[in-house]
Amino acid sequence: MAAPRTSRRPDALTLEVVELIGAVVARYHEEYEEAAAGHALTGAQARLLSLLSLEPLPMRQLARRLKCEPSNVTGIVDRLEARGLVERRPDPADRRVKLAAATVEGRRVARSLQDSLRFAREPLAGLAEEERVALRDALRRMLRED
Repeated sequence: MAAPRTSRRPDALTLEVVELIGAVVARYHEEYEEAAAGHALTGAQARLLSLLSLEPLPMRQLARRLKCEPSNVTGIVDRLEARGLVERRPDPADRRVKLAAATVEGRRVARSLQDSLRFAREPLAGLAEEERVALRDALRRMLRED
């Protein structure tokens, strides 16, 4: 039997970094929700539209990426389809599968959403390239699930 792990209290620097990451995430979500509302979209609708502006995706894959139930994705797609931002089409690889895809108007709205998100982009642009590379690499290491 393996010995139980003992958890040490994080040091002050680690706690500060955790708080700063939380603040960045909260500000990003706040700005994203405001940008979505500017297009009469919910945050979930905006996230789904952004994903679909990159490539058409099956509903199950959308649900996995959004970390929600497929039935929720169906409702979101229905509402976006009613607005002409998304369409359903057969998957050329498997005609039994339906893909959700952004329409031309949907891609335009997704680009407009991305363009309006200045919070992260503008402060990052103020960092030197080496700093942005170091930050990117550190975040990638943090997200690695080994």
